[in-house]
Amino acid sequence: MNTVRQLDRVVIRFAGDSGDGMQLTGDRFTAETAKLGNDLSTLPNYPAEIRAPAGTLPGVSSFQIHFADTDILTPGDHPEVLIAMNPAALKANLRDLKSGGTIVVNTDEFTKRNLTKVGYEANPLEDGSLDDFQVHQVALASLTIGALAEFEVSKKDAERSKNMFALGLVSWMYSRPIEATEEFLRGKFKAKPLIAEANIAALKAGWNYGDTTEAFAVRFEIPPAKLSAGTYRNITGNTALAWGITAAGVASGLPVFLGAYPITPASDILHELSKHKRFGVTTVQAEDEIAAVGAALGASWGGALGVTTSSGPGIALKSETISLAVSLELPLLVVDVQRAGPSTGLPTKTEQADLVMAMFGRHGEAPIAILAPQSPSDCFGIMLEAARIALAYRTPVMVLSDGYIANGAEPWKLPELADLPDISVPFATETNGVDAKGEPVFLPYLRDPETLARPWAVPGTPGLQHRIGGIEKADKTGDISYDPANHDFMVRTRAAKIAGVDVPDLEVDDPVGDADVLVLGWGSTWGPIGAAVRGLRDKGVPIARAHLRYLNPMPKNTAEVLARYDRVVVPEMNLGQLALLLRGNFPGTNVVGYNQVRGLPFTSNELQDALEEVIKNG
Repeated sequence: MNTVRQLDRVVIRFAGDSGDGMQLTGDRFTAETAKLGNDLSTLPNYPAEIRAPAGTLPGVSSFQIHFADTDILTPGDHPEVLIAMNPAALKANLRDLKSGGTIVVNTDEFTKRNLTKVGYEANPLEDGSLDDFQVHQVALASLTIGALAEFEVSKKDAERSKNMFALGLVSWMYSRPIEATEEFLRGKFKAKPLIAEANIAALKAGWNYGDTTEAFAVRFEIPPAKLSAGTYRNITGNTALAWGITAAGVASGLPVFLGAYPITPASDILHELSKHKRFGVTTVQAEDEIAAVGAALGASWGGALGVTTSSGPGIALKSETISLAVSLELPLLVVDVQRAGPSTGLPTKTEQADLVMAMFGRHGEAPIAILAPQSPSDCFGIMLEAARIALAYRTPVMVLSDGYIANGAEPWKLPELADLPDISVPFATETNGVDAKGEPVFLPYLRDPETLARPWAVPGTPGLQHRIGGIEKADKTGDISYDPANHDFMVRTRAAKIAGVDVPDLEVDDPVGDADVLVLGWGSTWGPIGAAVRGLRDKGVPIARAHLRYLNPMPKNTAEVLARYDRVVVPEMNLGQLALLLRGNFPGTNVVGYNQVRGLPFTSNELQDALEEVIKNG
């Protein structure tokens, strides 16, 4: 009989070829874990190639999940369990595995050819190099083929199901249910029921193997986390962005128009939004990035909520049209799911290096509002906020997500529909001024005294004809103007409009109030910073933290917050872009940058060590 041991948390990594289905395996394990009520955080990591060379180190795809019975902030620094589908997966991931960790390895792939391909001179399963780990050698492919012997599927198709065998085994090891995955497989392969049932058989075979073999004498349980009452679902950052855009359409009473061109890692937003036509969402996959943003801006001019999504290379192409939106003073949502650059860079790896481009990457003085979500679940709310600002102030708003947030997942508490904010704004329906003869006219650049927003008139509204275009407009009338004084006035007014955007104050987490050091982050550094700060406080080290979700304009109390601390440490996945802005906007602040550009998120341990060093050295 198996022994059941209770754990409070565990970090598991599935790894194999990019064609081994590791992302699907991880997704299904995550879904079952979320269903059990654990808090969780995930880190998918895969190559850019559609099908990278099989059995090679560059072709390794992995999926890491950290789940627990309490609140967690990161996908874990180091896995405690590694599922290695081949020698390349073992070699690429072994250095990350905790000493004493568990390895489940697919022995069928440890042939001389595969070992040589990744530089193994001897078989690591036989040479003693894995003695510091608990190794379970399982012939995953052979066992899967054997389990599917009664199915009329080819040997190749049977072997492809080995990821489901592995999923069943690990699900047994960690007491995860598999019924929902069975239903998922039937839906995924609805047109191929034989393939669906074969995968389900492999899944059950893996579960039964764990339950019956003597090699796995212990199974583990992780109780549900104590989360606040409500209905939760597992959600990725890209899905949350798409749902936030959809909700913004409902909350504003406007149809949503998405103009997008497929690009990693933003494409899933287009895919998800295309499912929601019943909520008034129209999606257009344009022929290129410029057409996509042009269509979105045209939709905004026509009275819709225009949205465009991309990553860094696409945002660069969209910059001229975003600049046009600044001049036209129309609402436009721009989502930049950042990835490692420059140029093509590392398309599937994460980075935070587009902040300065978001701030200044347009010709002329063309300021826009900039927001950044801090986690996958935060993406929903950040899109509602971006829409509120875009509509109320008639401006483009850029949302800076990144690959880590986009593909990562965590539990999200579903909001009540009645709790969605009302972000509707009225269209102009009548004239608002008089001309020199005293006749009523429409003044398209007559501004709201509080927001400095101009009226939004839908084309075709009787009596509200007006010019649009990129040439500078005259104040109030919107006529073409080359007057130097008018240009100076309009440039300053557009800047003042963005500077005056109403955003919440910057909240500071400083429990005792005696910290000398503040850690200030933005975007996806929220989780690693939070975990590092927890670790330091557990050791009795005083430290404060704050996180910027509003990057332009920054909260009005930012200067006052920064002035409280001797040093402000700014961890970023770039070479210091927020630090640059802080030094420029708040001279006298002692900003200490901590930077990396490895295409991977920070680990909490490395941040904890770096912060402790800053505190110790004064």
